Amino acid sequence: MKRALLIVLDSVGCGGAKDAAAYGDEGANTLGHLFERHDLELPHLASLGLNRLLGREEPRIFPASEAARMSEASAGKDTTTGHWEIAGCILREPFDTFTRFPQDLLDEIGGPFLGNVAASGTEILEQLGEMHLRTGKPIVYTSADSVLQIAAHEDAYGLEKLHALCERARQVLNRRGIRIGRVIARPFTGDPADRFKRTGNRHDYSLKPPGTILNRLRSEGIETIGVGKISDIFAGSGISESHPTRSNAEGMAAIERLWSESRELPHFIFANLVDFDSLYGHRRDPEGYAKCLREFDAWLGGFLPEIGEDLLIITADHGNDPYHHGTDHTREQVPLLTINSPLEVEDSADFIQVARIVARHFGLDE
Repeated sequence: MKRALLIVLDSVGCGGAKDAAAYGDEGANTLGHLFERHDLELPHLASLGLNRLLGREEPRIFPASEAARMSEASAGKDTTTGHWEIAGCILREPFDTFTRFPQDLLDEIGGPFLGNVAASGTEILEQLGEMHLRTGKPIVYTSADSVLQIAAHEDAYGLEKLHALCERARQVLNRRGIRIGRVIARPFTGDPADRFKRTGNRHDYSLKPPGTILNRLRSEGIETIGVGKISDIFAGSGISESHPTRSNAEGMAAIERLWSESRELPHFIFANLVDFDSLYGHRRDPEGYAKCLREFDAWLGGFLPEIGEDLLIITADHGNDPYHHGTDHTREQVPLLTINSPLEVEDSADFIQVARIVARHFGLDE
């Protein structure tokens, strides 16, 4: 029985995007800067070829492993665009972005709202969290990415009410033909005296993608299992089973559990580990980012012996250099690390080579 595992280390880019300047990201290099400034050693990722990609001394290589850099062909540098291309769908036109949303759009979604600005998630809570508690009005904001984010207090406003509001926002955007990649529910807790903190109960409402490798696998009777926010990113399309998580630790535990299960059907596990991006990249916390990488690498060392003759792919969807200006994603190449790939990996090829590798592994025509 064939099986495969794809792990996306959210935002773990490796610099070198030829079009970075067009996105305001010239010089961004998430992994490069972390290695340079934090005495970072990731021996298990290095054993899969990561060090060679970064121009560092290469240790003993894990058997049947290959490594390359990938260059995004799609227009954009957001989570949805990166994941869709990994799954075989290139976006030639970028998603719509806003600095402020039209008032009539917000009225139709169900305002009144606070905010309606481009801001980081932590800053907006500091600025408007107390007013939200006083008025009961949810906070709407965006970023350089194609997102409409709505924040509300998990207890005072209510998690179900927030999710329902975000679902309505997705429906309104779709009806109007506004191509925003994701509507994101951003629940938080706390109070002004003890600082507000976002919780792990976020939920993403994405556009439904065109056909991807997930849909092809499902049509062939192959189980497709999403871990983390994968089902959200693909609006459930092509996903047979979803296991949401609230942290990297939960994601890695879910991967271990699912990998150890005995299943009758061939299956593909597609996991996203988001802490690199959400907790450390956007917050420009290089110390935390480096620590998070070390934690993943330590876990990987214990998991690698379980791969056997199955397919493992580790990659990323974009960059988020904690040493770069601003708080948004960075346009970068991403590493592609594989074990038992049925195809030779291509350096600087599009992200869609991941979908080709998965298709070949399961015996599908490319």
